[in-house]
Amino acid sequence: MKNVQTRPPSFPQAPLHQPLAWEKQTQWQVLCGDTHHWRMGMYSPKETSRAELHNLERHDCPELFVLLHGSLTLVIAESSGLREIVLEPHVPVLVAAPHAGYCPRGPYSGVALVVERDSFDTEYRPARSWIES
Repeated sequence: MKNVQTRPPSFPQAPLHQPLAWEKQTQWQVLCGDTHHWRMGMYSPKETSRAELHNLERHDCPELFVLLHGSLTLVIAESSGLREIVLEPHVPVLVAAPHAGYCPRGPYSGVALVVERDSFDTEYRPARSWIES
């Protein structure tokens, strides 16, 4: 188990009124935010199957995922077990459960925009331990 605290300001300065640069083939990159309110970034997992996911993360607040392109599947832990959510392009999904994601068509082949708070705590644990607790 690992715990991480994220505190403001938790994002880089971003230029206004112009496109934001981001590095493709990067699992998670925070791009911008509003201090003490929200931050957003691009999420593109290198994992290509559920079997490759070793840990799930849970924040103490929900986060919003919107698939921009490609294919990306979230795996969430529920009391009944692990469940997969296949993200659909431009359809927002609000997640509060322990989760992780993978790109079934190859590493970094799906990209989701993620919006979350600027201040939160995250717990990382093996997937099965979320179900057993």
